Amino acid sequence: MRIPTILLLLLAAATLRLSAQQAAIAPSVLDDLARRGQADCFVILEAQADLSAARALPDKVSRGRFVWERLQAFAEKTQEPVRRLLEAEGADYRPFFIVNAIFVPKAPAELVWRLAQLPEVRRIAPNPAVRLEPVAEAPVLRGPEAIEWGIDLIDAEQVWAMGYRGQGAVVAGQDTGYDWLHPALKAKYRGYNAQTDTADHNYNWHDAIHELNPLHSDSIPDPALNPCGLDTLAPCDDHNHGTHTMGIMVGSDGDNEIGVAPDARWIGCRNMERGYGTPYTYLECFEWFLAPTDLNGQNADPDRAPHVINNSWSCPPMEGCTPDNFYLLETAVNNLDLAGIVVVVSAGNSGGAGCGSVNAPAAIFEKSFTVGASDINDRMAGFSSRGPVMVDSSFRRKPDVVAPGVGVRSSIRNGGYATFSGTSMAGPHVAGVVALMISARPELAGHTDVIKDILQQTAIPLDDSTSCGGIPFDSIPNNVQGYGRIDALAAVQMALSWQPTATTTPPADQPAIQVFPNPTDGPLYFLWPKEVRVQRIRIFDATGRQVRLVLPGPDSHAAGLHLPKGTGMWFYTVEGRDWLQRGKVIQVH
Repeated sequence: MRIPTILLLLLAAATLRLSAQQAAIAPSVLDDLARRGQADCFVILEAQADLSAARALPDKVSRGRFVWERLQAFAEKTQEPVRRLLEAEGADYRPFFIVNAIFVPKAPAELVWRLAQLPEVRRIAPNPAVRLEPVAEAPVLRGPEAIEWGIDLIDAEQVWAMGYRGQGAVVAGQDTGYDWLHPALKAKYRGYNAQTDTADHNYNWHDAIHELNPLHSDSIPDPALNPCGLDTLAPCDDHNHGTHTMGIMVGSDGDNEIGVAPDARWIGCRNMERGYGTPYTYLECFEWFLAPTDLNGQNADPDRAPHVINNSWSCPPMEGCTPDNFYLLETAVNNLDLAGIVVVVSAGNSGGAGCGSVNAPAAIFEKSFTVGASDINDRMAGFSSRGPVMVDSSFRRKPDVVAPGVGVRSSIRNGGYATFSGTSMAGPHVAGVVALMISARPELAGHTDVIKDILQQTAIPLDDSTSCGGIPFDSIPNNVQGYGRIDALAAVQMALSWQPTATTTPPADQPAIQVFPNPTDGPLYFLWPKEVRVQRIRIFDATGRQVRLVLPGPDSHAAGLHLPKGTGMWFYTVEGRDWLQRGKVIQVH
């Protein structure tokens, strides 16, 4: 029997709709639906807030408030159709604003398919469980009544002698939690009042662990199995890892000088349950840091956001974290950076796998300041993961810098001390140096690009003969050590000489200026439409010092110049009568 043409067209249209609907659902979500009939998933919306104007704001407070307010309002406006469907179905859900997305636990297959049909929905992404990379123990290298070797090597104690010990800076960590009563940490906790010996945990602590992680082999899901319990109202560490990393940032008890910035204050969020987390828990902590809340999750205040966040964790592909959900954490990192918060991330401990082993969020992202590990002899740690980033096909160069990470002694739970190794120990050294820089030059707060550029410009290249990703070992930066090992003293000295440049931006109708090639190993060229009048082009180093000036003629529409010798990053401004375009360029060999 011949099938009528109209029926064939209807069948084809239905097939196309089904294909488009299925394409919006991540394969791992489809697998969960096939196996279990339900899935924990993120509904990522098509529309995402434009936060580009944040770059023109002058300081961290204004940037943070702008980003928070814009994200909140945008999510509230655009999520309404999705929330309406979820509420009509009686589904549980948790909306996010740091990424325009909604988390739906145990969503049945029919609901997932209906969500995928909504025009507002870009993607249905998975929420797999992830595992903390193991931390290797090593022999203690120094006794308790000495400055730890990592602090000594990066010359942090010389910064202390200048009077800068982190005062005025707030560091944050998301990890397995923190033993806030530890003698090396208690006085540094932002919620602690030494005069009254009392603590206020509002705006200073958040627990994103609401249930036991299924990756544990516990036969009975009893919250009592976790030494901290769930939804804690005061900082608690269920693993030791978090307390160790926080000690490297700020720890000091008079005898044990374990922290890079011992007078900085700290706040924290628990994102892992005994070493296991999920993209949901990481995202919840990222969102809380953007605008910390009280213990009820209410009255968010972006003015209390930290200056820097340490992230000594990874979301490895082996645990199910795939490109389908990379977008969630990358957008969160990007938005925190726009809000003026430096996001420091450990590179990972998979260096034994060779090049391309920086392969998991959040280390792989461009705006993450990714840190590898070095040892007491200023050599690369064999376990330190190397670039380039291939898992997202970006071939991005990573890490950005390296820091002490082999045999690092710091605090652990119940007032103890232990020596661990890993890039988890390297990252907190960098976060501590950020605090020292802001302590020395408070006006740097919020200028994330400048802070990261100074850390890179002042890093000390290590003697290492490993090449990865087509970049020779003797070319700096490269995919093994980035720019080299951090130098706290040099970074603070450069921070002290930094001067802010103009923050105005061109009008919306101002044609963009083309700047090429970038990166460059020779001349740098600027090109603009003939109808545009460019008055001057200026090049600055990371301290804000002008190193080049070009004054184009009134009829010019192009200009070229040579950057100062050497590799590194430089800032440029292209200025008209009532507008200014700014950016940065990388110079390579």
